Amino acid sequence: MKRLTEFDASELADPGFSRAVIDWQRQHGRHALPWQNTRDAYRIWLSEIMLQQTQVAAVLGYYARFLERFPTVLALAEAPVEDVMTYWAGLGYYTRARNLHACARRVVAEYGGVFPSDPALLADLPGIGRSTAAAISAFSSGTRAAILDGNVKRVFARVFGIDQYPGLKPVEDALWRRADALLPLEEGIESYTQGLMDLGATLCTRSKPDCGRCPLQDRCVAHATGRTAELPVRKPKKATPEKRAQMLVVIDRGQVLLEQRPGTGIWGGLLSLPEVDGHVALDEDAEELDIGAAAEAAGRFGKVAETEALLPLQHVFTHYKLHIHPYRIALASRPEAADGHVWWDLARIEEAALPAPIKKLLGQLGQPNLFN
Repeated sequence: MKRLTEFDASELADPGFSRAVIDWQRQHGRHALPWQNTRDAYRIWLSEIMLQQTQVAAVLGYYARFLERFPTVLALAEAPVEDVMTYWAGLGYYTRARNLHACARRVVAEYGGVFPSDPALLADLPGIGRSTAAAISAFSSGTRAAILDGNVKRVFARVFGIDQYPGLKPVEDALWRRADALLPLEEGIESYTQGLMDLGATLCTRSKPDCGRCPLQDRCVAHATGRTAELPVRKPKKATPEKRAQMLVVIDRGQVLLEQRPGTGIWGGLLSLPEVDGHVALDEDAEELDIGAAAEAAGRFGKVAETEALLPLQHVFTHYKLHIHPYRIALASRPEAADGHVWWDLARIEEAALPAPIKKLLGQLGQPNLFN
């Protein structure tokens, strides 16, 4: 039996595959999402970036609010990056937001505010990879270009019985050859592209795939061999690194002191709480911060009146788990906020561009009659 990487393009072509996907999508696929039924490349691009590693249900509200604030690529390009981060806060993977802003500026500067239709030119813009470029071009211009996101890899792995981890470079290259070979020859690229996305999101899901309703069931190797739970082959697991962050919740007169994080790195460009020593690996020989040390570290923000250890919380990034140890610091007096810091009303904390776990923590502190 040939391995995936041994097939050439002529052996991978299958017009019946695209026909089955197109027919199914037109009858059973998704047609009412707010970024569908348009050729507006700006709206399509925005949705594709938001949908990277994020479920549709989580994106809907953000998409509507974002468009209300930034209705055009020009409005987005002209806005301060801080505004962009505010409207992205809570959606996660914040590099996407910074790339979104940088991409808008390049589209305005280099293309007069009109997204190019060539997938190669799109892929050269910040935050747009090969698959996303193909999707934007297909939906906005009808360009015949292949996509290969996580959903499509899962569909291909199951339908064609690919028993190698799709993240390996030779396997991914072979999947791209297959994706190119399977494109419809004439019409229907929009329905085909959307159909692959819809199949992966609604039927060929990671767990409990709905094989009975799948238009590719009769050609699916995983279904025929009872291996839908095994395919696609999962990435070999590594131990998740764990880190600790000791944060100061400095409170005064119903306000909390927030710190502007650097533009790059974890939570880049967002506001957050002042930290002591940053994110420290748990396996390092680092001393735990006690009440006295927390009060001493907070002394640079004003005269400390009261210190209290709050309940710790955890947040899992894609590459490590963070243990957050917050300490409430009540001030007796304070100077003006230093550069890079701002006092923010706890009653308005939902408006701040904060990471989700910090917003949740401060939302609890902002309840009436707490820590005035």
